[in-house]
Amino acid sequence: MRCRLSGVVTTLDNASTLEDCLASLAFCDEIVVLDSGSSDATLAIAARHGARTASQAFAGYGPQKQAAIGLASGDWILLLDADEHLTAAGRSAIERELAAPRADGYRLPRREWLFWRWPHSATRANWQLRLFRKATGRMNDVPVHAAPEVAGRVLDLDAPFRHYGEPRLADRVDKVNRYSSGLVEHKRGRRPRFIALRLLFYPGAAFLKLYLGKRYFLNGWAGFFAAKTQSFYAFLKYAKVLEAARQDASRE
Repeated sequence: MRCRLSGVVTTLDNASTLEDCLASLAFCDEIVVLDSGSSDATLAIAARHGARTASQAFAGYGPQKQAAIGLASGDWILLLDADEHLTAAGRSAIERELAAPRADGYRLPRREWLFWRWPHSATRANWQLRLFRKATGRMNDVPVHAAPEVAGRVLDLDAPFRHYGEPRLADRVDKVNRYSSGLVEHKRGRRPRFIALRLLFYPGAAFLKLYLGKRYFLNGWAGFFAAKTQSFYAFLKYAKVLEAARQDASRE
């Protein structure tokens, strides 16, 4: 029996990128869009693409996506953000795989927009679990970076998708500032010595992982900016946790 596939997207004022996202999901048996109060053309775009839409107040990154998954009727879920789109090669790979699935979930390679360009073809992709059986997959409870987890076999599938990142450096800095603040409570309570060591060494390692390990150096200044802002994000995460720990200690 052919697998029924649901494309699932959560939205909030994503009119600028949603068109490409939903167009890339047109091969799915259904498209589910869960909106959290858009005031732009997001819902009109969803309707034009025949998506089944629902609305609820934003419940957090993981819970919101889990609610959207719960609305889907398919056996399989293809989970995209509203600023992502599946490539034609990705669609073909998924269709071939779901004709006779070998696993319960699949990590797909994501190509990141780097400020003003797509990455060099030799830049290594970020592999993310986005295709899974609904019966075995569920969002984890990690704040900000919530992701699906699958109880079963997971494989890599060469089904590329693309992510429109921030078009300006200022936008990227604003995002890493928000996201690092959102992680403070999750990491709060860890030993200050452990946090201090991470603060000293992890930002540099994060830069090298992207710039050299994932070959961002092939992308000129755009690659340097991307690796450097990721390093800054790593610094902010642990600096804010250490700051919170010092503030907690001063109240005792």
